[in-house]
Amino acid sequence: MKDLLDVHTHTLASGHAYSSLREMAMAAKAKGLKLLGIADHGPKLPDTFGEFYFCNFKVIPREADLGYGIDLVMGVELDIIDYAGSTDLRGDFLERMDYAIASLHDPCIKAGTCEQNTAALLGAMKNPKVKIIGHPDNPKYPVDFRALARAAREQHVLLELNNSSYVPGGSRQGSRELAGELMAAARAEGTMVILGSDAHIEFDVGRHDSALELVQQHGFPEELIINSSPEAFRKWIGHQD
Repeated sequence: MKDLLDVHTHTLASGHAYSSLREMAMAAKAKGLKLLGIADHGPKLPDTFGEFYFCNFKVIPREADLGYGIDLVMGVELDIIDYAGSTDLRGDFLERMDYAIASLHDPCIKAGTCEQNTAALLGAMKNPKVKIIGHPDNPKYPVDFRALARAAREQHVLLELNNSSYVPGGSRQGSRELAGELMAAARAEGTMVILGSDAHIEFDVGRHDSALELVQQHGFPEELIINSSPEAFRKWIGHQD
């Protein structure tokens, strides 16, 4: 399949990432991507920039002919902070984002029961800026995949196949074993998914090799993966060309 976009990437602003915005954009261009999304962590995660970082994205060129050679969208990876699905960026700042990913991170919320974790993700989906649920197959946070996939379809939210979760020695060991269950639920509900690198350094931009391996292994249909169409993603987040 064509893989033309990566919208789960982090710059120096995330505190534990190591490349600048320009370095990430140049890496995306070199790898043949057509669309790059920057989604630095929200302010609840330790050592990230404060919420004021998110106030001035209007100064960043977005189109290829304005300096990066690749189209750019600017978002945020929100931290879910309670089982109702509340997140860590104030509404007036969040409204300025092109899109948001909502994720469960252990420095920000303790793992609950399957019912509590599922409720947290379902609650976050109700925020109209949340277009992606990040790494939902993290074994630290067991969830009801079928309920998640059904709600994602209804709420127009993408479920992520997170490459950094699947690589050997990755940050969420055990996710590979759950990815098949996530994909089975998405297939059954007709729910769209997105491949994300979760790159924290320029060398990993556009890296979806382990996610693609699992897609092929489980025979997941290409028509339910949005990565082949930057235009479809722009439409998904309400930014049509």
